[in-house]
Amino acid sequence: MENLVEVRGLTKHYNNFTLRQVDLTVPAGAIVGLIGENGAGKTTTIKALLHVIRPDGGTVRLLGGDPRDAAVRSEVGAVFEDSYFYGGFNARQIDRIMAGIHRRWDSGLFFDYCRRFELEEKKPVKDFSRGMRMKMSLATALSYRPRLLVLDEATSGLDPVVRGELLDLFLEFIQEEDHSILLSSHITADLARVADQIAYIHRGELLFQRDKDELLADTAILRCSERDIDRLPRELVTARRKGPMGSAALVRHPEEVRRLLPNAVLDRADIDEMMQFISGREQTWED
Repeated sequence: MENLVEVRGLTKHYNNFTLRQVDLTVPAGAIVGLIGENGAGKTTTIKALLHVIRPDGGTVRLLGGDPRDAAVRSEVGAVFEDSYFYGGFNARQIDRIMAGIHRRWDSGLFFDYCRRFELEEKKPVKDFSRGMRMKMSLATALSYRPRLLVLDEATSGLDPVVRGELLDLFLEFIQEEDHSILLSSHITADLARVADQIAYIHRGELLFQRDKDELLADTAILRCSERDIDRLPRELVTARRKGPMGSAALVRHPEEVRRLLPNAVLDRADIDEMMQFISGREQTWED
């Protein structure tokens, strides 16, 4: 399967943060959910692969080409959490501006999206709600017919109805087999609904990128004594923690854990719980 994004060994250094050797792919026809704590490196990764910032090391390929190439970037639609148009612009002005700077701009498609999203053509962007402003950003990004959407917290802070509309739009977008989405989000329930793969960045390092359904099926929360956790082979224990209700561990291969500890309690883990375990609480992560 063709990859629309191929990141290998991506590195970026700042005074108090380093993105380390990130390897990330986005296959054609897929939605890859990018998760991680605040400051983990999600936005840095996205900006580096879009050549918004210059990486210090590694390689990036977008749509089989170089992200520094304007022709390649013209097929990528990017929306950041805080990237809105100047508040005095309305839809008609945005159309005229985009038509003048983007060779692939489709005015008819743009106004189709405006009608679909109920965006008033003459209403200034500053008078829109946050959800409507995000819809305007997405309508704009989609109206030059990109093959790849890169979205950084595009659903953050939106009400469930608006988020549902946008998630339906994302699923519609990838019906074209040569389309893909890289979606960074703190709302892991959205990723559980639409993502095909989950990539987890923690403290500047990509811990894993896995098929979402396989990840959820292969991970569980073990609740038992500390002594029982110690009895498990190290490769089965991803992370562990102690709490007021006793000890618990995030484990791989639940069936094998159940065979070794038949009396222990095993619960299904969702993506939020995985992050809570892995984000520094007596972490024992191994590839």
